[in-house]
Amino acid sequence: MKNNQVNYSQVAQSEDFKALLATKRNFIVPLSVFFFIFYFTLPIMTAYSAILNTPAIGAITWAWVFAFGQFIMTWTLTTLYVRKASQFDQLVENILSKAVKGGK
Repeated sequence: MKNNQVNYSQVAQSEDFKALLATKRNFIVPLSVFFFIFYFTLPIMTAYSAILNTPAIGAITWAWVFAFGQFIMTWTLTTLYVRKASQFDQLVENILSKAVKGGK
């Protein structure tokens, strides 16, 4: 192997890489499930019930409050992922540095 070449097949079989995938999955899957449930609740509720059409504050209905909440939820989940991604990046750097050292 040449300098700084990485055997990605070997990396993919390593325990560190498997731990990285498990960590990412344990973070991303629950947030994705929450996102889809929260996102699709608005169209389902407005299509099949009148609950969100009742006034919340003056002429503003709960549908508008819920829709605004979706923007807040999206920004919050994005912020959480960006913060967590730096930890994922550090794990990737550790895995690659081990792979490069092991390849020499």
